[in-house]
Amino acid sequence: MIKRTLYFENPAYLSMKDKQLVISLPELKKNNSIQEPIIENNKKTIPIEDIGVVILDNKQITITHGLIEAFLKNNTALITCDSKHLPLGLLLPLEWNTVQSERFKNQIKVSAPLKKQLWQQTIQAKITNQAYVLDFFKRATIINMNKWANEVKSGDPNNLEGRAAAYYWKNLFPEITDFTRGREEDMPNNLLNYAYAILRAIIARALVGSGLLTTLGIHHKNRYNAYCLADDIMEPYRPFVDKLIVEIVDSGINCEELTKEIKMKLLQIPVLDVNIDGKKRPLMIAASYTTSSLSKCYDGESRKILYPEF
Repeated sequence: MIKRTLYFENPAYLSMKDKQLVISLPELKKNNSIQEPIIENNKKTIPIEDIGVVILDNKQITITHGLIEAFLKNNTALITCDSKHLPLGLLLPLEWNTVQSERFKNQIKVSAPLKKQLWQQTIQAKITNQAYVLDFFKRATIINMNKWANEVKSGDPNNLEGRAAAYYWKNLFPEITDFTRGREEDMPNNLLNYAYAILRAIIARALVGSGLLTTLGIHHKNRYNAYCLADDIMEPYRPFVDKLIVEIVDSGINCEELTKEIKMKLLQIPVLDVNIDGKKRPLMIAASYTTSSLSKCYDGESRKILYPEF
């Protein structure tokens, strides 16, 4: 079942009753991110089991500890935003999978050659998906991109990921003079930062659901990063988010600020259609297929990760 993504921009009191999220608002307002709400006594309720991601983007939101506990037991990713309305924190359960300790052990002892092979597959999938986006939207030359994807070796020692990225970003927004991809750079980096944070939460949630440690990456290593593995696995998914951003930019919407209209579009990321394992599935479901296949690699049952494609 596709889980819902809920975004709260206004002051609210969030609590739980009878396994339902209870939303109490100062005044009832239409919220397009909440589908078919039940309104009773000036409150809205949603089954907690239907919720996959919750984004809190107002300092006047109050949430009860009982609700937080229910979210964690449901493996709901809880994202909090800062004063600039950008995702700042991510809360996930410490344990979710019944064989978590066994999978932790297998993940910790995974061999260096296998990790390099997994990273090779990751970068090949990422570059291939980037090439599709360039061809579909910009009709850019992608012969080089496909060539680089095929030439990626175990561990990507020649850093073809970086070479492809430089070409990709140069051609993805040609109408923007000297566009540079970076967290503090000009728009549409603000959209990319926000969207990637949502994607990261979805991937991290899927990893926890598969009983894996988000901290131990197959390539990313950073003593200050608790989500190295999520950053690894989300790489081939990024082009699907980029495609959405290009559609928003090309529509002519003013992207200087993250308006409510733009955020509503970005909240569709969990339900974006992707092709994985021969079938079209929502991105959030596909993420679980990817992380499940990764756990099989760690367990010695497979040597191939299932990644999405266009």
